[in-house]
Amino acid sequence: MSKRIGLYPRVRVEGGGSGTVSQAGAVLLVETVRKSALDTAISAALAPWRKPRAVHDPGKILLDVALAVALGGDCLADVGMLRAEPGVFGPVASDPTVSRLVDALAASGPKALAAIRGARSEVRSRVWELAGTNGPAADGQVTVDIDGVLVLAHSEKQDATATWKKTFGHHPLVAFVDHGQTGSGEPVAALLRPGNAGSNTASDHIETAHLALAQLPRHLRRGRQTLIRTDSAGGTHAFLDWLSKPGRWLSYSVGMTITDAIHQAVLKIPKRAWTPAYDAGGTQRPGAWVAEITDMPDLSSWPKSMRLIVRKERPHPGAQLRFTDLDGMRLTCFATNTKGGQLADLELRHRRRARCEDRIRNARDTGLRNLPLHDTAQNRIWLEIVQIALDVLAWMPMLALTGDARRWEPKKLRLRLFSAAAQLVNTGRRRRLRFTARWPWTDVITHAFDRLHTLPNPG
Repeated sequence: MSKRIGLYPRVRVEGGGSGTVSQAGAVLLVETVRKSALDTAISAALAPWRKPRAVHDPGKILLDVALAVALGGDCLADVGMLRAEPGVFGPVASDPTVSRLVDALAASGPKALAAIRGARSEVRSRVWELAGTNGPAADGQVTVDIDGVLVLAHSEKQDATATWKKTFGHHPLVAFVDHGQTGSGEPVAALLRPGNAGSNTASDHIETAHLALAQLPRHLRRGRQTLIRTDSAGGTHAFLDWLSKPGRWLSYSVGMTITDAIHQAVLKIPKRAWTPAYDAGGTQRPGAWVAEITDMPDLSSWPKSMRLIVRKERPHPGAQLRFTDLDGMRLTCFATNTKGGQLADLELRHRRRARCEDRIRNARDTGLRNLPLHDTAQNRIWLEIVQIALDVLAWMPMLALTGDARRWEPKKLRLRLFSAAAQLVNTGRRRRLRFTARWPWTDVITHAFDRLHTLPNPG
């Protein structure tokens, strides 16, 4: 006769243990902060907000909150997970101290935002230099994607209003640098707006683009080597005029609404003018074609050198056609000022803007699902904290991971790397974290740390 013991082993649970560090894999984020000099840059930027005889550095406080958000936290109090492990994260301020700093920075308004953004821009240039061929501008080109995101509010918050999707909350504009197919992306702008802010407000797109360009290395802030991509919300006269302004000369690939003039132009395209479109792998996509209609509608009021390219495609099963679609084909259109290149290549480049949706989804998993504070000024600081967290989550894989691991999203990084526990061993004057050999991704953690360790120290 055998006793039934169940599918899982029975264990007894008790407290009082020591020597084990939870979330030990976050040491990769800590080392990334140190090697990138983000800690010293933020500390210097926030020095004016340090009170006399203060115990905690304001820059360290802000970074601690950002690290907590990178590990999955969604409010200021979640910094407590770092406070429990001083052996890895050092001394961490109390919750009231964190709240007082956020209130002080919010009260300073644009001055505090400019200080934080200036530090991020400075560090970004260093990180891209450290990344070398893995950097997003290694080939001399850089792509910035701008898109809107709805952030729901479940309580009364300042500037939370009804949105165009009949929800309630805020409607910020965000911008991300695209890392291409081998990486992820990093945030370069987040403009907090009320929930009823328009999707195609040109002034907001201009301000977001201005903030994004200020985050890039100086030589990439103007010129054709910098590409701005948006959906049709950016297809306005004022925004394209701003991008094309003499002296700025930015490249753009912007979605356009199918107007009646564009629809009539599509009807006049001869069959031989349509060329096959490409799929994500760069091969011909069955059932999809592209054509140029620059010379057909009247573009005299639009910037010079603007080209209009349309795409028609058989809709996927279940898709509903729009009134402006043609002969059972789904029509889309975009404008660009890129002179050369095949139409299919330009259209594929524009369609890759969809990767911005992945960046937004990751941002929702990293503190952007809701705005935890009440005042708009406070939530602007929270958006900067979220961007710092996303920066570190993008820089660490860029500098330390290889192969498919470079493309791991924050959820996977937290599950496989950051959540790993380790034994903290003090030997002489050194501290060592020993990860168990049974953890499937211990080799990934140790190899990543070794790559970070070999990078030159700042200063």
